[in-house]
Amino acid sequence: MSDQTPDPPDPAADVPPVEAAPETSETTEAPKQSNEPAYVPRQVVEDDLGGMSLEEAYAASMVEVEDGQIVEGTVVKVDRDEVLLDIGYKSEGVIPARELSIRNDVDPSEIVSLGDKIEALVLQKEDKEGRLVLSKKRAQYERAWGTIEKIKEEDGIVRGPVIEVVKGGLILDIGLRGFLPASLVELRRVRDLAPYVGRSLEAKIIELDKNRNNVVLSRRAWLEETQKEQREDFLANLKPGEVRSGVVSSVVNFGAFVDLGGMDGLIHVSELSWKHVDHPGSVVAVGDEVTVQVLDVDLDRERISLSLKATQQDPWQEFATTHRVGELVYGRVTKLVPFGSFVQVGDGIEGLVHISEMSAHHVDLPEQVVTPGEELWVKIIDLDLARRRISLSIKQAAEGGEVAEEYREHFGEHAYDDEGNYIGPTYDASAIESAWEEYEKSESGEIAGGAPEMPQSDPSDHAPSTEDAPDPDAE
Repeated sequence: MSDQTPDPPDPAADVPPVEAAPETSETTEAPKQSNEPAYVPRQVVEDDLGGMSLEEAYAASMVEVEDGQIVEGTVVKVDRDEVLLDIGYKSEGVIPARELSIRNDVDPSEIVSLGDKIEALVLQKEDKEGRLVLSKKRAQYERAWGTIEKIKEEDGIVRGPVIEVVKGGLILDIGLRGFLPASLVELRRVRDLAPYVGRSLEAKIIELDKNRNNVVLSRRAWLEETQKEQREDFLANLKPGEVRSGVVSSVVNFGAFVDLGGMDGLIHVSELSWKHVDHPGSVVAVGDEVTVQVLDVDLDRERISLSLKATQQDPWQEFATTHRVGELVYGRVTKLVPFGSFVQVGDGIEGLVHISEMSAHHVDLPEQVVTPGEELWVKIIDLDLARRRISLSIKQAAEGGEVAEEYREHFGEHAYDDEGNYIGPTYDASAIESAWEEYEKSESGEIAGGAPEMPQSDPSDHAPSTEDAPDPDAE
């Protein structure tokens, strides 16, 4: 306390004393004279705190918050990694950048601006640094759930921009992250999803689970609903048995979908080919133009079943037309089973050699007689076109018989001499002899210049092996 005491106020003054301004090192100009009356501070004549202490009054003016509470405030600062929000609390709340939006890796300045009034959810009333931690996207999420649930109950639609491509589909911003599977983006499956980013799409909600934070959408359901009349007309004009042209729109494990120009139909893997198909991709590819036959039209479920093989020649029918029981055919062993072996005797045609028809002697295991990949003669002993089954015999083929027509050029009766020896198909011996003479002359220098003419190849070189050729004279 200073030892000096201030001078007493002038008793002639008509106004109460006014405190002097604090001294400063700067020289200030004298205030201008004004005709307005001088300011008279209000005297405190009563206790305005109503019995509260100053500390209590200060605390009463602050907002009370709890974890999970949604609060409203004003953006007072926008940084690269966080935003400060004034909610009337003792300190500003901090919104980390990752809690600003449901979108990933966003710039805070693209989401909020200074002065914006926004809602946020209290994540932590006080973290280890004493800060109030808030989340804008959680508040948005809580608000959106109520709206989304109402739309789902009313079977309505949602609309939002595509913000991200993820494994298996797209993410839409509908106030929260809605997942749109790739198979439900269009009426047919889309392979490239990248062009959809940034586009605003309509979709129906097909699955909603708040506990798992799971919202599944379907744009295809919305498209089907809006195009229902067109589809009904298309199906009404499509009849089983019709042959239509289309384009393969997608290939899946169980078949292929074909765009018929209005709707997609399914070719099941069993209807792709008369042959066995391991995977549909080995028969067709996306973009292929195909001719298919309509097998069935399900009006209730709006499904079209198609067949590709129905427009192609049936190899079984062709085989049954050109072969008969008792003929010998040449084939290749494809598979061994405990009860025999399967032999391929035509394109896509396999027959069974039962173990009892493998040899004249007793056979315990098929591998005692044949091995996979082995080529041999077999006799057709039964042909059941309706059940698509051919029974073959190695044992009876060894006894001889008539060969099938496609082998007669090389193994008909003319291919054997009078004593039953195989001599191969007939040919012009003089022409071959002349070719050899021409070749020998060129080698000895009697023909000048040019490459020598090679002898004509024997057609029998390309025929099935003669080692197991059937003996027409065998009993």
